[in-house]
Amino acid sequence: MNILMPQLGETVNEGTIAVWHVKVGDTVEKNQPLLDVETDKAAVEVPAQEAGVITAIKVAEGDEVDVGTVLAVLEIEGEEPSAAEEPSAAEEPSAVKQPVEETKSAPMAPAPVATPAPAVVTPTTPSGKVDAEARLSPAVRRLVAEHSLNVSTIQGTGKKGRITRQDVLAFIDGGGAAAAQSLGAAAPATSGRSTPVPAPAMDTRSVIPFDKIRKLTADHMVMSKQTSPHVLQAVEVEYTSVDLIRKSVGPAFKAANGYSLTYLPFIARAIALAITEFPKMNASVEGESLRVHSLINLGIAVDLNFEGLVVPVVKDCRSKTVKQIAQEIRALSIKARDRKLGPDDFAGGTYTISNSGPFGTHITAPVINQPQIAIMSTDGIKKRPVVVESPLGDTIAIRPVGILAQSFDHRAIDGAYSAAFLNRVREILDTHNWAAEV
Repeated sequence: MNILMPQLGETVNEGTIAVWHVKVGDTVEKNQPLLDVETDKAAVEVPAQEAGVITAIKVAEGDEVDVGTVLAVLEIEGEEPSAAEEPSAAEEPSAVKQPVEETKSAPMAPAPVATPAPAVVTPTTPSGKVDAEARLSPAVRRLVAEHSLNVSTIQGTGKKGRITRQDVLAFIDGGGAAAAQSLGAAAPATSGRSTPVPAPAMDTRSVIPFDKIRKLTADHMVMSKQTSPHVLQAVEVEYTSVDLIRKSVGPAFKAANGYSLTYLPFIARAIALAITEFPKMNASVEGESLRVHSLINLGIAVDLNFEGLVVPVVKDCRSKTVKQIAQEIRALSIKARDRKLGPDDFAGGTYTISNSGPFGTHITAPVINQPQIAIMSTDGIKKRPVVVESPLGDTIAIRPVGILAQSFDHRAIDGAYSAAFLNRVREILDTHNWAAEV
């Protein structure tokens, strides 16, 4: 059985082999982790699908490989070996024997002096240990280079002391990077009678190369803008009904769950309810057709501490309450920031929510997450004076107000349909019986 590189998300086509947990000849059980695969979106364990013996390992730690690449070969008892199962490079002889031609009638020529081939040297430290930098994944090596770090000063927590991305980030957060740069910038001591003249001030602006997640995001955003004619529409929403429920049940919710009940799960639930009335919002363009999805799977954009953005998916929101959606958003956000999201966490999204509200934004024009046809931005909610109409006349009141802004693909729907959907989301947020949802 061939162990293949898994699909790690709808827009991810490759990954890095972080670490192997097995070697050739090992007997493994079903579901036993074989290796860790890293992308800039997730770190995923690849388990054995069946019990058997590892007969070949095709790729080395640190290699970047495409989805579908054969990573290893697992021999299952009673199963015929696959035709695609060829010996790995590690198993091939180090030297290829050349055929010797017989020259019975020809005179023997003097044998040439053999020139030895250069030896393959594994980089080592003065103590004889394998150089830690040789075992770094591309993502870790890039971080080390960007911050001019000495890997020998970083404590590795991975298998066999391997330095992980989290180890480097922890080292930087602890001030190690600043100390290393300060040490590297220190001028050597000089001797002589003359006092050195200080050099003129230089422009110290740095160039930060895009890391892998930034490149993937950039490519996806450019592709989306080139693919879909984006149109932005926005509505102002009054969150008085939601705020009353948050204030009444919020303390008990936080005591029971350990985190606050925010506006986001209410908005997600309102979007799901409105989609049941406007199903074309929950769709994707395929050629010259619109595929309308039966499941409402909401992608929730999660910021990775300003180091990138991922969009895990809350599945089947049609039947879930605010409380259930809040719990799933929380769980996915924790997994995202711990880099523990798996392929299933990214799969199947049909509509996306981008939540800039915690940063106090007023209105955002989000870029559609292809192949979906729409994305909603939830911006900052603040108390503002609003006009309240009543049979006794109009009055001014202080209410929590925020903007919901939707970008939609004008190939798929028109402005009237999108505007009606937005208005329905606003009505649900204002009039729905939220007490039954939490």
